[in-house]
Amino acid sequence: MQTRSKVFDDISQLMTNAMGVAQGAKAEAETAMNSMIDRWLADRDFVTREEFDAVRAMAQKAREENEALKARIEALEGK
Repeated sequence: MQTRSKVFDDISQLMTNAMGVAQGAKAEAETAMNSMIDRWLADRDFVTREEFDAVRAMAQKAREENEALKARIEALEGK
């Protein structure tokens, strides 16, 4: 009876160790995947949100200035 318990203890220890190794492999795979995605995104020259917002604000200001100039030209031509 004692031998049977020892076998189950050994199997239990083996399974516990295998789960630890599997969890370590999962974490390592996630880290590698995140690193690969970060490199891919960096190579694509995507703009940051701050850069996008700055250019958008500049475009909005240019549109407003164009509308003001258009109104001024129409007023001058109307005289």
